[in-house]
Amino acid sequence: MVRSHDRDRFQTALFAPADAREALFVLYAFNFEIARVRESVREAMLGQIRLQWWREAIDAAYGGGPARRHEIVEALTATIRQRNLSRGHFERLIDTRERDLDDEPPQDMAALEDYAEGSSAALTYLSLEVLEAATPPALDAARHIGIAYSLAGLIRAMPALAQAGRSLIPASLAAETGFDPHGYTALRPSPALRQVIEMIARSASRHLAAAREVRREIPPAALAALLPARIAETTLRRLERAGFDPFSGIAAGDPLQSWRLAWAALRRRF
Repeated sequence: MVRSHDRDRFQTALFAPADAREALFVLYAFNFEIARVRESVREAMLGQIRLQWWREAIDAAYGGGPARRHEIVEALTATIRQRNLSRGHFERLIDTRERDLDDEPPQDMAALEDYAEGSSAALTYLSLEVLEAATPPALDAARHIGIAYSLAGLIRAMPALAQAGRSLIPASLAAETGFDPHGYTALRPSPALRQVIEMIARSASRHLAAAREVRREIPPAALAALLPARIAETTLRRLERAGFDPFSGIAAGDPLQSWRLAWAALRRRF
């Protein structure tokens, strides 16, 4: 499932120690399941019911009872108990995905970054716990990398989001730039849209820079969890070369990504 639907995290997990990879794949499969809830239901109420099902599955995992008969739930329950993973991170991931059921865009960049932390950084915190590398510097870097990776990913996903009539562009930035929602849904890269995308991209770049300020304090075991920084950086570079046009084809996969990650892992740098 992870190989087919989350190529980025599948590739980064390959650089984890062999005895941790399966646990990472379980986490990433769970994340895929809750991330796709909005696209798999027609009504918000049905999405809420599905996310509540996952809340109850997590509750059972921590309650010591039997796991629900579900391929991912059974594996996730075992992973939670074996690795002593923090419950709060799972709860935040699910709570954040509930926001996907609301069509209202975030109010400002702070709200968008909070969404990015809840939907991405929280997963990275759990990955660090699996890798037994959740030191304070690693967690600090994970927060920044999770936000940067999520922001870059939202830009990559923007063509699909626009076609679905969904916008995650902060309302304050839309008002500041004169963003035209009709041109957006028609996939027309207006100057205002490019300006908004540049603002979001610059924010992502600042988070990557902040993460790398503590790079020397981070244990080597944390690397596989933090490698998404390289993917975000490549996306942001391609975006800048495209003049911050989110409809320029940057959503296409990077054919050299596995080699870039291998080189970064060899140098132990994210």
